[in-house]
Amino acid sequence: MIKFHPKDEMLMQHAKGLLHLGLSTAVSAHCELCSVCRGKVNDFTEQLAEECLGEDALSSNSPKFSAVTSTATGAEGELDNPEYGSIDFSAMLNQITNLAPAEDEPTLPVKPIVEIKGNEYLLPKAFSKQANLSWSGFGKISRMRLDADDGHSRASLLHIDANGEIPEHTHNGREITLLLEGYFEDEFSQYVPGDFIELDGNHQHSPKTMNGCLCYTVVDAPLHFTKGISKILNPVGELIY
Repeated sequence: MIKFHPKDEMLMQHAKGLLHLGLSTAVSAHCELCSVCRGKVNDFTEQLAEECLGEDALSSNSPKFSAVTSTATGAEGELDNPEYGSIDFSAMLNQITNLAPAEDEPTLPVKPIVEIKGNEYLLPKAFSKQANLSWSGFGKISRMRLDADDGHSRASLLHIDANGEIPEHTHNGREITLLLEGYFEDEFSQYVPGDFIELDGNHQHSPKTMNGCLCYTVVDAPLHFTKGISKILNPVGELIY
């Protein structure tokens, strides 16, 4: 069961379209995996629409809607037009909704597949236009850099092989991790697919996985390694984060 979710404030910002691409992708992908947050975003979206259009504007039972329809249609749902005579409004709607899609109509996004070191992963649809780049990395850590559309943030697909570990580190900024496949654990918890983990400079951890995992990460500052030989990476952190 998913235990970690975006804060309601972030879900509301997502509904408003205020998140940059990196964070928006993380929230969208999480919502594909989490019915609870998907429902919240739908509620926030409806709330924003009502605030914009008026609370009754979206309801077919609203006085505004009823006034328009009662004026335009007769008791049988027919629209009286002086030039063309009586029109069956219900039949017209059925005809419109049953129209076949145009040949050049864009298709819905499909779930993309990525392959790394003999593993194949089916990703959420939120990655359908991004997850087609090359991998880089060293040892058990591989990364596919994606577009965050923000000058200070870095977004990546992060793959950790079985029995892999990211050296102990803290954060100079905020780190968002969405676990997509597999499992990992750190000093704070054990994580399952769909978990949305947000950490900052108040957290120090060393994620490790027994069977391997795939994550999506968004960071807005370099990690700061705190233990062992990995500390030599800190001076060039701005170049590699």
